[in-house]
Amino acid sequence: MFTEKANSIFQDVIKQYHIVNTVDQPFTNIYDEKDDLLAHLLYRKCWIDTVQWHYEDIIRDPQIDPVAALTLKRQIDASNQDRTDMVEYIDGYFLQKYSDVEPSGAAKINSESPAWAIDRLSILALKIYHMNEEVERTDASEAHTAACQAKLNVLLEQRVDLSTAIDDLLADIASGDKFMKVYKQMKMYNDDELNPVLRSQK
Repeated sequence: MFTEKANSIFQDVIKQYHIVNTVDQPFTNIYDEKDDLLAHLLYRKCWIDTVQWHYEDIIRDPQIDPVAALTLKRQIDASNQDRTDMVEYIDGYFLQKYSDVEPSGAAKINSESPAWAIDRLSILALKIYHMNEEVERTDASEAHTAACQAKLNVLLEQRVDLSTAIDDLLADIASGDKFMKVYKQMKMYNDDELNPVLRSQK
């Protein structure tokens, strides 16, 4: 199933990131896009998510220098754009993969594209990893450990359910029972023609 591969890649990415465990480390994609384009895209997607997860931790430091916080906010904005771009690349992969499928007369469109569901699966992998870290903390209270274990159990159940839903969606698209369309996010805040503040600086 597709999500077995995706979940395995996401776990590998997160483990690899935490060997050095810094947002400034260089990125190397272990998958060549010519050999396995989908794995290449999934690996890159989860790396972006993992770095952004830690950006979000850093910027919440109440003692952060305001100038550093502004720089980090710009990095988060850029990361969000990269994340959106990668989702669209992944959807493009599936559009091409299923381009020859003729939808049935009763085919329906899903409320979200495959890649946006995969985006949630990548974030879920990060939640699971970090919640498990909390469970394994030796300096935490028993109450904290128990509360985090209960949350981890829910997250693991969510991963099973979301994985099943994604695999079902892809199977439905492949069989023609559902069809997919991709709408570009058309984010406006990074565009100096669409953001009035940026436009006024030109």
